[in-house]
Amino acid sequence: MLFNHDVVIVGAGGAGLMAALYAKEGGADVAVVSKLHPLRSHTGAAQGGIGAALANEEEDHWMWHAFDTIKGSDYIGDQDAILIMCQDAPRTIIELEHYGVPFSRNKQGLISQRRFGGHTRNYGESAVRRACHAADRTGHAILHTLYDQCTRKGVRFYDEFQVLDLLQTPDGTVNGVVAYEILSGDLHTFHAKHVCFATGGYGRAFQTTSNAHAGTGDGLALTLRAGIPLEDMEFVQFHPTGLYRLGILITEGARGEGGILRNNSGERFMERYAPTVKDLAPRDLISQAIYKEIREGRGINGEPYVYLDMTHVGADILEKKLPEITTFSRTYLGVDPVTQPIPIAPTCHYAMGGIPTDYNGQVEKGQRGDFVQGFYAAGECACVSIHGANRLGTNSLTDLVVFGRRVGMHMAERLRTEGRTKEPLIADPEKRTREMLDGILARQDGENVATVRADLQDSMMKGVSVFRTDETLTEALSDLKTLRARARATTVRDKGKRFNTDLLDAVELQHMVEYAEAIAAGALRRTESRGAHSRDDYPSRDDAAWLKHTLYWSNGEGEYRFADKPVTMKTDEFPQFKPKERKY
Repeated sequence: MLFNHDVVIVGAGGAGLMAALYAKEGGADVAVVSKLHPLRSHTGAAQGGIGAALANEEEDHWMWHAFDTIKGSDYIGDQDAILIMCQDAPRTIIELEHYGVPFSRNKQGLISQRRFGGHTRNYGESAVRRACHAADRTGHAILHTLYDQCTRKGVRFYDEFQVLDLLQTPDGTVNGVVAYEILSGDLHTFHAKHVCFATGGYGRAFQTTSNAHAGTGDGLALTLRAGIPLEDMEFVQFHPTGLYRLGILITEGARGEGGILRNNSGERFMERYAPTVKDLAPRDLISQAIYKEIREGRGINGEPYVYLDMTHVGADILEKKLPEITTFSRTYLGVDPVTQPIPIAPTCHYAMGGIPTDYNGQVEKGQRGDFVQGFYAAGECACVSIHGANRLGTNSLTDLVVFGRRVGMHMAERLRTEGRTKEPLIADPEKRTREMLDGILARQDGENVATVRADLQDSMMKGVSVFRTDETLTEALSDLKTLRARARATTVRDKGKRFNTDLLDAVELQHMVEYAEAIAAGALRRTESRGAHSRDDYPSRDDAAWLKHTLYWSNGEGEYRFADKPVTMKTDEFPQFKPKERKY
């Protein structure tokens, strides 16, 4: 079936819904296509807060937020985009409040704000309360509010339609997508003037992750297949506090409310690694510190975890401000954080890299200003780049709402100035997808998808996680070469059409191998340590050689190439943004 809309947004998390809402308010006919019901999107799992310099609790300034974001990115975030995000954030938060987001309140009735890692006042002087929050369910509150507003304003939703192809004209203009309807097994073509990917991250490529099962990076793989590069894929954030063995996230807000990390001897070890901000250092530094403690024999009882100690915080704060993480700890580990420390270890959490865009979400073919016509990206799948080598806590939700908003407004403005005429579709636009699915269904012999996926996740966890070396990365790339062939030869037991999740698992596995190679190859090429990319064999940051972005193209057959892209600096205007050693 053919569907026609001005704008098609793929993904119904925070970025997709913000783009949809603002495009609709700008007069566009908007469709949101999602492989999940929108309220199951991973934005709903965001806990601790959304960053904006509202100064509701103490003095703050958006320039301090920008400085912290640039420093947190290990100076590889693009400073023009960062300035826009931090300046736009307070206004966007107030708009969300007016849309109905039920933020927690302080005693004055203003939006409550808490401390978060890496956020400081007066350019690093001390920690600041900048994280606006709705208890510890901030993403959940934002997601529900945006969905309510989108449905109220008439955005058209196609739930449980999984996009499997990005459509282009012969000159490369994007003009639609092909989606698989999970209920029926039918293929559908969506024809549009503008397509926006808001497909989220790719944490499921790793064995231990906080990401939902849907976080399989589909949009990144489809972008590569369309001949468009990915940017900075080597930068993958491991959140320091995931429930041990499970990876379920314990929000940074727990440390913002006073939680302390302790090793086997009970020592507050972050005082040795970040003597000023201690347990509120950026995530890359804390995750690396935890692994160092474990490697040096200071894990709890010799095991690969440490404690997050909340026992001194008090039951009132835990129950009122952190009810979700308190419930998680009790439910999944049988640990009551009121009286017992929580066993934690780092968990794969966030993708700093992704589809290269400008600060209006326009996808770039490579260098600045060279755009893929008709194609936008927003949220975790996009690389603006504001997060650089390491994302500060709260900046993920800020990214979603600020740049989702800008994308929606930009697409609506383009429609007003350029009209609604769509580029013609190619003949039989569903052919490539149909042949791929038929090929998978026709195979009678082959490995089970789950077996190959488990091997992929194991290889990525061992070779491409918090600490990397030439040896581990080379071994991972060798594994990925084999895994590519294995993924293409898997078989599925379900040969039917309706709700064939086995079939979609097989497709997603191929996507995962595709971008996993981008992560490992980029990490091997970048011979330095910067932010979340930590090389044991190259322990220092090398600005002379590597103060630049990585662009990665793949032909889909295991052959790839790289190019460099300069980091946008504003240091002539703002000398405080000049790169220097990160100390906390």
